[in-house]
Amino acid sequence: MNILAEIRSRFASVLSVYTDQPAQYLEMIRPVEDSRHGDYQANFAMKLAKLCNQNPRDLALAVAAKIELSDICAPPDVAGPGFINLRLSDGWLGTEINRMAADDREGVAPVVSPKTYVVDFSGPNVAKPMHVGHLRSTVIGDAICRILRFLGHQVLGDNHIGDWGTQFGMIIYGYKHFLNQAAFEQDAVLELARLYRFVNQLCDYHDLRALQPKLDKGLAEKLEEIDAAAAAPGDEKQKQKLQKKLTGELEVIREQIADSRKKLSTVESNPQVEALARQHPEIAVKSRLETAKLHGGDPENLKLWNQFVPACLDAIQGVYDRLNIHFDLSLGESYYQPQLAAVVADLKEKGLARESEGAMCVFIPGTETPFIVQKTDGAFTYATTDLATIKYRRQPLHADAMLYVVDTRQSEHFKMLFETARLWGYGAVEFKHVNFGTILGEDGKPYKTRSGDTVGLESLLDEAVGEALKVIESEELANGEDRPKLAADVKQRVAEIIGLGGIKYADLKHNRESDYKYSLKKMLAKEGDTATYMQYAYARVCGIFRKCDVERDVVRQSPDRIVLSHSKERNLAVQLARFGEILESAMSEYRPNILTDYLFQTANAFSSFYDECSVRDAETPELRASRLRLVDLTARVLARGLELLGIETIEQM
Repeated sequence: MNILAEIRSRFASVLSVYTDQPAQYLEMIRPVEDSRHGDYQANFAMKLAKLCNQNPRDLALAVAAKIELSDICAPPDVAGPGFINLRLSDGWLGTEINRMAADDREGVAPVVSPKTYVVDFSGPNVAKPMHVGHLRSTVIGDAICRILRFLGHQVLGDNHIGDWGTQFGMIIYGYKHFLNQAAFEQDAVLELARLYRFVNQLCDYHDLRALQPKLDKGLAEKLEEIDAAAAAPGDEKQKQKLQKKLTGELEVIREQIADSRKKLSTVESNPQVEALARQHPEIAVKSRLETAKLHGGDPENLKLWNQFVPACLDAIQGVYDRLNIHFDLSLGESYYQPQLAAVVADLKEKGLARESEGAMCVFIPGTETPFIVQKTDGAFTYATTDLATIKYRRQPLHADAMLYVVDTRQSEHFKMLFETARLWGYGAVEFKHVNFGTILGEDGKPYKTRSGDTVGLESLLDEAVGEALKVIESEELANGEDRPKLAADVKQRVAEIIGLGGIKYADLKHNRESDYKYSLKKMLAKEGDTATYMQYAYARVCGIFRKCDVERDVVRQSPDRIVLSHSKERNLAVQLARFGEILESAMSEYRPNILTDYLFQTANAFSSFYDECSVRDAETPELRASRLRLVDLTARVLARGLELLGIETIEQM
């Protein structure tokens, strides 16, 4: 049951007497942070009183007198200037917690009106190994799919793979001119990735050589501007402000020049690479031509494309298998290629697309930048593919909602895409850009290797598992010979669960829009807000049953009821009863961190209960049976919550 939603619905009818827009005030009804004030609290009286020209406390007292919550809560208590404190009645809470314990879904009923969701996530480019930048989209998207599916919605996870873009022109060009045949035969994906990076490097080299004089000129002009500003008459405070601004701009130019020279030096310091760069001065243009040939159906390029893609997809699938990530659809950009001309034709027919400087564009009211659907050379764009994808997801798949789990840098693209789709006739669809920030290194910059390369996702996972294995082995040494050692294969499996769980949880626990610093040590800590702490809490519960020599299945099937006779039992029960409420809240804005925060609080509530309420040595057999059912429900909620985040649990750690 969603307790918060039920309480808010009861207040809605009362507040409608005071305002015709009660929603903003209902949002101010929330769970309390301090249980001494009850379980939920309504804080709207101070704000609403201004609208009604009333005393806040008098208004709160009036609302409290009218609200009907007697079947759920004890009589409301008005505190201070107008806080309405609500405490769940012990009778209702006892009934609810026993209902949850007897339910295979831990009390979470499927939604009454399910929707069909398409969740677009991960979306790596083929022929390039997955890197750390793919982690957030992959784990956030997977968690959203799992939670929505558990809530009863029809969910289609779609891996919109980049298998048709400009990178293939670069790879094909590289294959034709720079291939290491032996390396390709040994590991095709690694060699294709090397070719892509190398062609990219040469393209950048020529671009930077052309840009260098402009950067040097810009530096000289900025220095002159700073000198002129310093010499000019005027208010000293204003001059200092201008100097600070100009100095900041100067540093940006200097950083650009330093970065440019570093990249140029990397090529020019290697005679073999520099010679190849000079042999291919038009490499960028010719790579684009290879892309155009591929898209135009050139037999040679199509043959190479068909040779490259299967091996690359197999490599990507290996990462997904390890992370236990599954998709319902994996339709790459190539799937939609035959539909793109028809998309542009339909946009033109409906008056949405028109020619501008040789390109076909959609002009969105209030937006200066056009949404380009066909370039001047006739090539289609990502925008065209995305529109074809929307059409497919709506018509054959009947999607009610389309979620795009893509980083924040693409916000403008999705804003224009969604508005174009609405103008095109898809106004009934819920479109949502589930944006997220960047994974940072300890230096606060995007996480990269020491050499400056983007960290490969596979190596990131290996590192986490390796570190988890070290932790397990160090604990075994600390325990001495008294406790049995895990077999090598079991130890490796446990390390995999802890290491991968730590990475996933560390990502999901942050507000998805925020950047966060990658710290493996913190991710695998047994204390604090980590997956490891939650996994240990679950294993601790399982340990209680081992110590009591009782099977959990036997406890679940028994007629014993949970009786909440201690304050810590009650606090834990209140926390467990909020499970359904939390899942719905997490999906209201597609924020898995709401669930991670709940699981952390639940583990803490269990720890407080465990410290004060003995299970094995309970005062009576009835109390022992009650507590066994309560801790079993706790374990189930923890395991279910972690499962919905894509994280496994272990019964013994």
